[in-house]
Amino acid sequence: MEVCVDNVESAVNAAAGGASRLELCSALSEGGLTPTKGLLTIIKRLVSIPVFVMLRPRKGSDFVFSADELEAMYTDALVLREAGADGFVFGALTHGGDVDIAACRRVLEIASDKPVTFHRAFDVTCEPYGALETIIDLGFSRLLTSGQASSAEKGLELIKELILRARNRIIVMPGAGITIKNLPVILNETKAREFHGSARIPKQLVLRKINCSMASDDDSAMLVTSTDVVREMVTIFSSYAST
Repeated sequence: MEVCVDNVESAVNAAAGGASRLELCSALSEGGLTPTKGLLTIIKRLVSIPVFVMLRPRKGSDFVFSADELEAMYTDALVLREAGADGFVFGALTHGGDVDIAACRRVLEIASDKPVTFHRAFDVTCEPYGALETIIDLGFSRLLTSGQASSAEKGLELIKELILRARNRIIVMPGAGITIKNLPVILNETKAREFHGSARIPKQLVLRKINCSMASDDDSAMLVTSTDVVREMVTIFSSYAST
């Protein structure tokens, strides 16, 4: 189980619950953006499992980046690699909806011997099977996907086909909307070897002043990864893996 986190408490809880790996981001409310060096440094001190860092400079589901935005991500990759990142999570597309081969090659060069996951930019590619082959040929270790649907449960058929076509050349990792309730179905249908989730629950803030919001949406509570939810999901996966 890979758990996506955007704060220290979630990272510690995920590790305590038995997660195998963290995907470290900032702003999961925006789909996950590049985390700070400081956040990575502290979390690396507190957990012993691998920490992969997101490379994404802004929100937006097109994943078409300008030259300057790409340079920002390359710089972040160099800084975060030096700070101890165990791997990276990245994706970029062309205006035509294909994988941006040049951008991916550059990130893979910076990562060097560290694994890189191609993230859900895949889910807005125009031709998924061709994109899968490109991602494999480039040398990515994993593909995170919801099967080009709003959740992994809704994208089951494509995820199943992607895993079959991958033929163990890459790990295809279902993610998006995975819960304790739908995890057994997703695992049984796709035969996935890994999966990705957040296992988050609301946590009330200690201080809050009425009519003084710090965000455009309701910020009366934050979402934090639950140790118990992670533990239960890991138990479900272990039972599935042993059959």
